[in-house]
Amino acid sequence: MTVQQESSEFQIPVQLPIRARAGLALGLGAACVAAGFWVQVPDLVAVGLVAGGATLILVALLLMARAQMQRRARYLASQLLAGFIEKDAVPSFVTDEDGEVQASNDAANSRFKDTKSDTLAGTLRAVFANPSAVLYRLQGRARKDGAAREDVVTRAGHMRLAVHRLGRHWFGNHARSKQEFLWRIEEMPDRGGPGRGGDAIPMPMLTVGRSGAVLFMNDAARGLIGERVKAIDRLFETLPLRPGEVNIINTLEGKVNVNLVEFEVSGGRRELFLLPVPDGFDAAIPTAIDSLPVPMIKVATTGDILKINGQAARLLGKKAKVGMLLGQVMEGLGRAISDWLDEAAKGKSATKSEFLRLAREDKEVFVQVTLSPVKEEGKTVLVAMLNDATELKTLEAQFVQSQKMQAIGQLAGGVAHDFNNLLTAISGHCDLLLLRHDQGDQDYGDLVQINENANRAAALVGQLLAFSRKQTLRPEVLDLRDTLADLTHLLNRLVGEKVTLTLSHEPVLGAIRADKRQLEQVLMNLVVNARDAMPDGGEIRIETEIVTLDQPLTRDRATVPPGDYVTLRVTDHGTGIPPDKIHKIFEPFFTTKRVGEGTGLGLSTAYGIVKQTGGFIFVDSVVGSGTEFILYFPTHEAVETKQLAAPVRKTPVAPQQGEGVVLLVEDEAPVRAFASRALRLRGYTVLEAESAEDALRTLEDPSLNVDVFVTDVVMPGMDGPTWVREALKTRPDVRVVFVSGYAEGAFGDNKPHVSNANFLPKPFSLNQLTDIVHQQMHPEQVQ
Repeated sequence: MTVQQESSEFQIPVQLPIRARAGLALGLGAACVAAGFWVQVPDLVAVGLVAGGATLILVALLLMARAQMQRRARYLASQLLAGFIEKDAVPSFVTDEDGEVQASNDAANSRFKDTKSDTLAGTLRAVFANPSAVLYRLQGRARKDGAAREDVVTRAGHMRLAVHRLGRHWFGNHARSKQEFLWRIEEMPDRGGPGRGGDAIPMPMLTVGRSGAVLFMNDAARGLIGERVKAIDRLFETLPLRPGEVNIINTLEGKVNVNLVEFEVSGGRRELFLLPVPDGFDAAIPTAIDSLPVPMIKVATTGDILKINGQAARLLGKKAKVGMLLGQVMEGLGRAISDWLDEAAKGKSATKSEFLRLAREDKEVFVQVTLSPVKEEGKTVLVAMLNDATELKTLEAQFVQSQKMQAIGQLAGGVAHDFNNLLTAISGHCDLLLLRHDQGDQDYGDLVQINENANRAAALVGQLLAFSRKQTLRPEVLDLRDTLADLTHLLNRLVGEKVTLTLSHEPVLGAIRADKRQLEQVLMNLVVNARDAMPDGGEIRIETEIVTLDQPLTRDRATVPPGDYVTLRVTDHGTGIPPDKIHKIFEPFFTTKRVGEGTGLGLSTAYGIVKQTGGFIFVDSVVGSGTEFILYFPTHEAVETKQLAAPVRKTPVAPQQGEGVVLLVEDEAPVRAFASRALRLRGYTVLEAESAEDALRTLEDPSLNVDVFVTDVVMPGMDGPTWVREALKTRPDVRVVFVSGYAEGAFGDNKPHVSNANFLPKPFSLNQLTDIVHQQMHPEQVQ
């Protein structure tokens, strides 16, 4: 797509005053120099004239250079502007202050190809009657405020004009600069009202413009009338319209009595709702609501429910009765129901719909409610039209949860990276100090405390990473019975003497693929929560079984696909979880325990680990009776289990005195200092670099032999994987250790794909660093 430019050269020359000043200074300077040389004046005056002239010539040259720079800058700005509107799918124009089109994009050329003109007003004249007035008004506001926007309703539909003020520029040899404006003309789809789709409303509805033109008819209106009408004077028997009363409309099947509800919306438009009135009834919507296939209720301005039709009764549930207050069957407004009803009765909020939650105990149902005031025997009553919005609110909740997970994931990743760098320096230098102190030294205990608390801090960061599903997993094929058997001793110690732990397994249980250490963390978190829910003691039951789903299982806004699953149930008979809190228990930092008794990360960690493993976790709870957590893990095929069984690894030997050259690349100075000292203590020769660029410069020496690269992944400038791939082009045999404060799985497309590389997450200890370097130097010892 190419931007069509109306002027011969769409660029922005320099301002005239600068060029004028440059010319003036150049002329005066030349005159002074000439006078100094050729006019008979005293020598001192001649020297002054020459010096002054030279100064003016220098000033002129500087002004010309500045003018050239401005010319270049404005040219680049014009190219950037052209590129911007070129990619815009909305018709866009650049005009001067006289309305002449200077540039237009392909979308504009395509949309207005039949009405194209030298001016924007001429281009839009075929779209609506008097574009000059609208354009003049918008341009005046943009000149003052920088931008303006207005919605225009035409017979063709709803159109939005937006204008942005650009700079003042020169064109050709014009005697004055001209202001430029960027215009966007966007055709808006008419949805029949704010916040809802007209076709989704089962009640006949029209959108009418200021002139009486019918701009939109929903499916129900077309079905009632039988055809598409263009103006209300052809539809209604008599004008003006009488809202709240019976009006007669002309349809293909004859005249029909309808009760009319009218809403004022933006741009002079009106929404007309047509409710057919059965024969024999004069007047009102309230009497006819039983015959309508739309959930509707009649409400007094005091909030008392006066009538409920059959559709509404099924939606509201069995407990909703005539005579109850509206606030007893619906909830969710951030203000009093009485205030909302009062505004609707006065016509202040007639154009707005409200989303409310029904007060049903059997299931969660949301409704979209539109209130319409009507007259009945001289009194105002309200007719509420209900629309089931449960699916919409469910999608909204899923979107909000997804956004929340993404935000927490970004936060956790950032915290992990920076915090893990600090913890690496703290725990690393603590390891170095521990090497110089025996257990009998008075400082040894303090150093151990520092080390242990640094590890606790690292575990806290790991919990955040678990919830955001960005931790590094080491999956393997597991049998849940074996995993629980290995963990039983620790779980019995966790629950204490008052609580009995009971395990029950199905005889034949499929294998799953998961990270054993993380799965153990999930089980410990669930068991600890169950223990805390039974302060007086009781039984915690852990059961495993194989489940086959023939149909998708949908619950708690999640869908479990059909297939074979291994389920794990953790059941207690404790205090239970209140219904208003059960949907929040997997959120980080949410806890029902008292301050100081929990971090609120236990269940959120379990949730993240299960989801990252590919499983599902659900909870059922009854206050006073207990809670049951149910975990679904996809089964792993037995054949694949044998084929993918991990090779038996020998226990890594203790780090030995090393021989070799290590290139250490780390932008954090404290981490680099610790890692360098740790490797040198093991006998390695260490070359340090604080950036990838420094590392590549070091490797420019062909005589330098390097055995292992130890590099951070995320660094300013070039990152770790990028410089390593570049270095391996000339040194393919060098082995690599990537270290990072982020989890290994957090790199996405930038994940290091190097065949002879290994990953070490921060924070790492002295032994972990030297051990992994030793393994890279001697890979044959760990086969």
